[in-house]
Amino acid sequence: MTGENDGQRTADAWGRRGFIGALAATAVAASVPTASAAPPGKPYARPLFLGTYTTKPDGGTGLGLATYDEATGHITGTGALTGVPDPSYLCLHPSGRTLYAVNEQERGGVTAIALSRSGPEVLGARGTGGAGPCHLSVHPSGRWLLSANYLSGSVAVHPVQRSGGLGELSDVVTHSNPPPGPGQDGPHAHQIVTSPDGGHVLAVDLGNDTVYSYRLDAKRGKLTQVSYATLRPGAGPRHLTFHPSGRFAYLANEVDNTVVVCGYDPASGRLAPGAPQSTGTGEGTSYPAQLLVTREGTFAFLANRGHNSLTRYAIEAGGASLRLLDTVPVGGNFPRHIAFSPSQRLLFAANQKSSSVSVFQVGRGGRLRLTGEPFTAPTAVCALPL
Repeated sequence: MTGENDGQRTADAWGRRGFIGALAATAVAASVPTASAAPPGKPYARPLFLGTYTTKPDGGTGLGLATYDEATGHITGTGALTGVPDPSYLCLHPSGRTLYAVNEQERGGVTAIALSRSGPEVLGARGTGGAGPCHLSVHPSGRWLLSANYLSGSVAVHPVQRSGGLGELSDVVTHSNPPPGPGQDGPHAHQIVTSPDGGHVLAVDLGNDTVYSYRLDAKRGKLTQVSYATLRPGAGPRHLTFHPSGRFAYLANEVDNTVVVCGYDPASGRLAPGAPQSTGTGEGTSYPAQLLVTREGTFAFLANRGHNSLTRYAIEAGGASLRLLDTVPVGGNFPRHIAFSPSQRLLFAANQKSSSVSVFQVGRGGRLRLTGEPFTAPTAVCALPL
């Protein structure tokens, strides 16, 4: 890993909240997404990072940098961090001191970015052992970075160093069974995430219509498959989100335009999919992208590409049931990614084809209200508000 300085980075012993507070006290440059200080009782600008494609027409020049106002949802662009090719998906280390981005290219990679009082700094990149990585997450221990290679249908593990930088690849597992679903040319790993209790790692594969459950060896960074759950042929599962109880999960199926409530057994890691449910988008073409669940476990929101809407569900029966409430226009074209602000008072939608980010206030009953005109961002495919 190039450009590492373990001593300097580990000296910054901030937790996630402490990091944001330190940024608020030491905003240093307009080109850096820092949380600027504000008078007592008034909101301050919080950091917002934006994923994009740097190798596509009208794409970005690097990792998009911006700030947002927690009260109004207003976004202010502050530039871009170059040297991060095709950063299409982003995640934060539990410490809040390091950001990670996939490099969604034929020769896939993941990039580590240090977040400090002087602004973001690229630590370096590692290969993912596959092609087209499109998702990544950090294991709750903070010691392992997990990534999903879409084009090669594999998942990868990297050790996280004390600096936040990444070590050499410790494991790559290719999804070879069951065979690809109808119309698919092979496995296409679309997401990898750890269960809420930390006991299992789950990988969602769109090509194989399957969710794989693994145990992660916390010492060696090796994945061992323990079970898998297959959806109906042609479902095309894309993204899984857990209920806060850890006993249920919700799947967005991209190909057949459905959602599925799944039971989850923390002891075995086994997922039990239920019946497909409507997204509320009607007969037109729509591709569900991602589900969000409120921290209280009372509402879920689904981003619908093509229909260009957000679906609101009530979560009932302790997490075992989704009841469709309504859909609202997203204010952009092709909402690829949605994210809550830390307070969950705001919801951000990255609209890929309109190169914009819409911001909604989340009100009583989970009702969504667009805060204003969408923010222009080149080929916005991911929004990460801190």
